[in-house]
Amino acid sequence: MKNKKLVLCGLFAAIIAVCSWITIPSAVPFTMQTFGIFSVLLILGGKYGTVAVFVYISIGAIGLPVFAGFKGGLGVILSPLGGYIIGFIALSMIYMIITKFFGERLRSQIAGLSIGLIICYLFGTVWYMLFVGETNFAAALTICVLPFIIPDILKMVLAVMLNKRIKNRIPS
Repeated sequence: MKNKKLVLCGLFAAIIAVCSWITIPSAVPFTMQTFGIFSVLLILGGKYGTVAVFVYISIGAIGLPVFAGFKGGLGVILSPLGGYIIGFIALSMIYMIITKFFGERLRSQIAGLSIGLIICYLFGTVWYMLFVGETNFAAALTICVLPFIIPDILKMVLAVMLNKRIKNRIPS
């Protein structure tokens, strides 16, 4: 990996962390974490975006407080909602695969982010069910996914708009 790309991966992992700390208060609090993931993938592309997401999760796993609520450590990943964090790797890899085969066109990017997000939701929901034990799939979706669908779509739209303005300004 070129030094410039390596630095960009580290910088964008930090951007994901900052986005994770931004909370939008409501009945179910929302973070800008998925916005950070979407933006990183769109701006850096699938390969380097996936590296940045992996770096973000890795530094959180070793204890740095990069996750929502200024939390860090393996305990966060091994918690009932930790499957969604691990799901970000699947989201990134799906985005990378789709954009590699279908190009970096807007349609491919949106498809990659959308399908990746669905897989992230699925992985995180199954993980949640394994931890909670008494919850069925529909109940878990109602608790863990339904409140986040519209905000995540809005974050995706915002990330696409931001990408159009920023991507060409990042040195390759």
